[in-house]
Amino acid sequence: MERVVITGVGVVSALGLGAETNFLQALAGQSGISLLPPPLSSNLLCGVGATIQFALPDLLKKSEAPLFDRFSLLGWIAAHEALMQSGESTSPLQADQSGVFWGTGIGGAQTVETGYVDLFLDDKKRLRPMSVVAGMNNAAAGQIALRAGFRGTVNTYSTACVSSAQAIGEAFRHIRHGYSTRIIAGGSEALFTRGILSAWDALRVLANTDSAHPERSCKPFSKNRTGLVLGEAGAAVVLESLSSARARGATILAELVGYGTSNDAVHMTKPDPDGQARAMQAALSEAQLQPIDIDYINAHGAGTHAGDATETQSIRQVFGGHADTLMVSSTKAVHGHTLGAAGALELVLSVATLRSGNIPPTAFLEQRDLQCDLDMVPLQARTGHSLQAVMSNSFAFGGSNVALIARKFSG
Repeated sequence: MERVVITGVGVVSALGLGAETNFLQALAGQSGISLLPPPLSSNLLCGVGATIQFALPDLLKKSEAPLFDRFSLLGWIAAHEALMQSGESTSPLQADQSGVFWGTGIGGAQTVETGYVDLFLDDKKRLRPMSVVAGMNNAAAGQIALRAGFRGTVNTYSTACVSSAQAIGEAFRHIRHGYSTRIIAGGSEALFTRGILSAWDALRVLANTDSAHPERSCKPFSKNRTGLVLGEAGAAVVLESLSSARARGATILAELVGYGTSNDAVHMTKPDPDGQARAMQAALSEAQLQPIDIDYINAHGAGTHAGDATETQSIRQVFGGHADTLMVSSTKAVHGHTLGAAGALELVLSVATLRSGNIPPTAFLEQRDLQCDLDMVPLQARTGHSLQAVMSNSFAFGGSNVALIARKFSG
């Protein structure tokens, strides 16, 4: 089988533009969470979100804008950065062997909601002509493939919070088995509409607003955690066969070596430690690694009471005695839960952790929950570690679980 390497990464989130900026902000524990403006915050119990408040790069012609929902735009911004870093240049033959595997939980939410407003509030007789093209869930994947000139397999995964992690894992398998040479894999989400926020608010899983420090409202693994905070983002990796990367002299950032996926088949919203453990164990088995070989886990760690405690239990189940020395942190405390983009964003941060030896903290973890009794790297980053392999966990409503493992590349 082909070995699969990462040759480019890209991110745009509430932490900033660019993969490096996002990692540095996460290391500093600098939160991208803030109060939501009205009318988004109207009648909501949770009034905070990780929204992108800076100007986005101008990568589109004015005439192309109606074709892009915000989730597609965030996706293309991240994919463009990853492609530029990878130095990718494809011949027609290579283009046929290049694909896009993309994840999104909700897709073109802003386009869909705008259509409902036009029809039911403003009593318009016709919707905007490009509503279908912009709003469909595969819009981001299609736009990225079009602009990259990739003519191979293009897949869209919509499995809630594991969407982009699953997209990356399936792309990894696609390359390993020789179906593609390179794939842009990742995900994007732009969910800040009144309808989406109201639906999540009704589910009662969102965090209470920290009135003194709204930016600290998400507190994964903390005794006083109250729930998750939603965020928007786009994140991408360029996956490539080792033979292809070597042939063109590409810089290899890391090697993707393990992908495990499972389903709880227990409950639609309540997480199951056995299901999570099966995904992590499957990733270890595919990577041919032992639990002791993993140096760091970027946890799912969304900040819910049940979710954080269950993940702690599942990590202990898989890692045994090594769980007491393993470093685990959740970066969702600062970039929020970006749903369909979360797995890709957190894998990019995990790769940066692997390469730098610097561990991002679980920000705002001041009150330890005894149910979350691992080394959660509270408050402050740790620097200067020699890391060989890292894991990134993603778990979702519906019972889906994904674990990805990246290892330092050695020829």
